[in-house]
Amino acid sequence: MNKVAILAAVALFGARDARAQGSAVPLPPPPSAKPIKFNALPTTAEITERDLMSRLYVYADDSLMGREFATEGNTKATAWIAEQVRQLGLVPMGDNGTFFQTLPVVMRTLAQEAHVSTDAGVLQPWVDFLPRDQGRAQRAFDGVPVIFAGSWGDAGMITDAQAAGKFVVVRNMARRSDGTLGPAATIDRRAVAGRFQSAAAIAVASLDLIPPELREQLKQPASEYRGDATEAAAAPAPAFMYVSARGAQVLLGAAPEVLLPGAAGHVVRGTAAYVEGPTPFPARNVVAMLPGTNPALRGQYVAIGAHNDHIGIGQAVDHDSLYLHNRMFRQQGADGSNPRLAPDQMVLLNAAIDSVRKIRTPRIDSIYNGADDDGSGTVTVLEVAEALVKGSAKPQRSVLFVWHTGEEAGLYGSQYFTDHPTVPRDSIVAQLNIDMVGRGEAWDTRDGGPGYLQIIGSRRLSTELGNLIERVNTDSRHGLRFDYAYDANGHPEQYYCRSDHYMYARYGIPVAFFSTGGHPDYHMVTDEPQYINYAHMVRVGLFVKDLLLAVGNLDHRVVVDKVKPDPRGQCRQ
Repeated sequence: MNKVAILAAVALFGARDARAQGSAVPLPPPPSAKPIKFNALPTTAEITERDLMSRLYVYADDSLMGREFATEGNTKATAWIAEQVRQLGLVPMGDNGTFFQTLPVVMRTLAQEAHVSTDAGVLQPWVDFLPRDQGRAQRAFDGVPVIFAGSWGDAGMITDAQAAGKFVVVRNMARRSDGTLGPAATIDRRAVAGRFQSAAAIAVASLDLIPPELREQLKQPASEYRGDATEAAAAPAPAFMYVSARGAQVLLGAAPEVLLPGAAGHVVRGTAAYVEGPTPFPARNVVAMLPGTNPALRGQYVAIGAHNDHIGIGQAVDHDSLYLHNRMFRQQGADGSNPRLAPDQMVLLNAAIDSVRKIRTPRIDSIYNGADDDGSGTVTVLEVAEALVKGSAKPQRSVLFVWHTGEEAGLYGSQYFTDHPTVPRDSIVAQLNIDMVGRGEAWDTRDGGPGYLQIIGSRRLSTELGNLIERVNTDSRHGLRFDYAYDANGHPEQYYCRSDHYMYARYGIPVAFFSTGGHPDYHMVTDEPQYINYAHMVRVGLFVKDLLLAVGNLDHRVVVDKVKPDPRGQCRQ
């Protein structure tokens, strides 16, 4: 079934956003539907829908396994980008005359001697306990007493002071959107570790609820970035694991549901230490350059980038059911809360799913293809590169193309590149970041519509860059409608701090971040190429190309007239 049929099903039954307290949400079908598969065609000098489709259907294909940082899929993805820029004739600007800049990454694996036990019994790894790596400063817990913390989210939980130095067991509960507590398979690890930061270890009693395929994923060795900022001594952190119901009882001496917060358990013995080794798959930026035409300005660079990674493979779900659920009730995707549907909402959702089932069978999906995030940015930057290489208009300054890795893992690629640039850092006059530019329609994105484009950071360091962006849009008649709302100081989404441009801005390099914004498929397995608005991507690509030329041909560097941040400070929007 194509996208029109699915969206028609939603429109037929209507939709309500739980966060909007039942208010109606119009969901007209898109103007055109795209196939699930598309055979790539040779690309041209022009930025076209066909060219973007030919590239994106390759880059967001299942064969790249979600392009997760420092995995086989991401290695394949960066090899594909490098081959594209090699064919265009761009100059390699990575390590040792290559297109790749490799990041320092190690692989951390659970030590063979890992075990957990008390006088009441032994917990088997992966069966009764599933540890999560807390990094090099993870605390030891051998010989410490166990204490019951209570149910996560309950006001009666123990304090961090009570947890200090102990092995803390947390009941597997989480706060729902209606305020009640209910079972939860995975609770936010960072939140729990932050709540009990003085503990020796934390065990969340939820292993029985974690699906087998997700357990297998969590068992896999994890890659850890070792950049300059992470080389400093890490703050001590409690060990962390999920335990089964049996495991919780062995630790506590009784089932959690019959205990009060603060109840003492047994003394625990064991370790969940990790060992380090080389990673089999390199984490790497792809870096290339188009030389400027003016010898006097060729040593200055206008940087343009996108991130080459996404979030890999997750729990298997029915694609269409998830698509409809989020379209109807979770319209910001992973950026929005996952509502507990009321009975009447379940009726609407099931009716929509039933209508789709009459047309096609379920499609089980576990790959986060990242077509919009950031396949759209990646291929748009490639299209801009091809247009500049093959077109008649050339910039006087050089253009530095960087496809950063590890954005999803923590801005690692852009952090490493700006800490260890392959050109003099002060030769970069501006950086343009293209991240998620494939959506933006009114039926898909809040406040979206024709020509919609979010801009973030464009005047935070340089008033001139912000004004130039507006002038290029007007003078070249691109007709884009800029949304600056997400650039507001203190905006809760903190987009200025959440993508690669900030790693340049922290060094005083003027930046502009372009995006069509969030949507129901954000960080979902449903972010696939058939849902992309390629006509809008063309408009964004043409605008960015003209902006690159404008910055590249200025008779002076973009003026920095705002206060530069501390490169080692914390970003605050």
